[in-house]
Amino acid sequence: MVRIGLIGKTNTGKTTFFNAATLGTAEISTYPFTTKQPNYGIGYVLTPCVCKEFGVKDNPRNSKCINGWRHIPIELIDLPGLIKGAWAGKGLGNQFLSVASQSDVLLHVVDASGSVDEEGRLTEPGTGDPLADYYDIEEELVMWFMKLIDRSTDRITRSLRKGKELPEAMEEVLMGVKVNREHIRQALIQSNLEKKDFENWTPMDDKRFATALREISKPTLIVANKMDLDTAPDNFKKLRDQLTDKIVVPCSAEAELILRRAEQKKLIRYIPGEEEFEIVDESKLTERQRWALDFIRRRVLDEYMRTGVQFALNVAVFKLLKMNAVYPVYDIQKLSDRHGNVLPDVYLMPDGADVRELAQVIHSELAKGLLYAIDARTGLRLPANYKLKDRDVLSVVSTTRRG
Repeated sequence: MVRIGLIGKTNTGKTTFFNAATLGTAEISTYPFTTKQPNYGIGYVLTPCVCKEFGVKDNPRNSKCINGWRHIPIELIDLPGLIKGAWAGKGLGNQFLSVASQSDVLLHVVDASGSVDEEGRLTEPGTGDPLADYYDIEEELVMWFMKLIDRSTDRITRSLRKGKELPEAMEEVLMGVKVNREHIRQALIQSNLEKKDFENWTPMDDKRFATALREISKPTLIVANKMDLDTAPDNFKKLRDQLTDKIVVPCSAEAELILRRAEQKKLIRYIPGEEEFEIVDESKLTERQRWALDFIRRRVLDEYMRTGVQFALNVAVFKLLKMNAVYPVYDIQKLSDRHGNVLPDVYLMPDGADVRELAQVIHSELAKGLLYAIDARTGLRLPANYKLKDRDVLSVVSTTRRG
């Protein structure tokens, strides 16, 4: 399952975002470091389901289909807030960074309203600097990567002297933080160090490489939170204009949480990510609830079309990670599994993954006897090395079974 880590300073709204995405009940307060242990929960990314294209009524098992949208589960981690010096163990830094390193993609939540000072304490809206907060956290992540490499220098050097290439030698010490050989190769090229002897790297080389490796191995989307506050729009523009190589998503996690709680109580009809909600029965709303819903409609949905929570999750998985939604079936005519469930499963497969990798995800035995796959749209046989595409529907044929 794809794992998304929520990072940022304390009091930026990470836990509110987490609760809004997962319908969790993690503690929210204005005190710094309320989140002392990581919170884990299940959220969903949304993609148009293939059921409408094929004209079938599906009954999913590992996901949900709502109004033609397939809701695919992903894991979210709400991490303790960072402060300067976290990489050296200040605050809850070591715990934060070790868990952040287990994520596939990061959502960097910043307080776009400028209501947080450099220590993560709440302050007068507009007096904080979201851009500086962003750079502070990025520096901590880079320093953490430098620390990981530095304490493994001797081991890497020994592997190199045994004839291993640098990407392989580094992978051995970094695979525990989800860094692979390809990440390392790309970072070496990006930092112009692919031809320089590792033992002659300077501290400047170390940092340049760590910066590249952090960006490549942990792609990051910036969530400009608290957009419902008056001081946020100017800061959002500053973030977007200054960080031109990043995706910045406007967001009001609190608005999304209110809408989802209201939908849970059947006060409104609302699907995460949609641009509108419908009040079920106006007479059942209290004056405060009516005011809150009207405020969300005017200040969030009318201004930004969405609260941004679901949109951020979707962009992180489908744009940054470039995941493809693939539907394996057993019966290619009925589009079902062995038990008659139509379009029962969907898997998020990384860009460049092939049929063999899909077979491995479904079941290791299926991969052992893999022969080929059959495309549901064309009936063509697809070789084991066929690169999967988004919305592929196929049957994997193996000497052990078909899946």
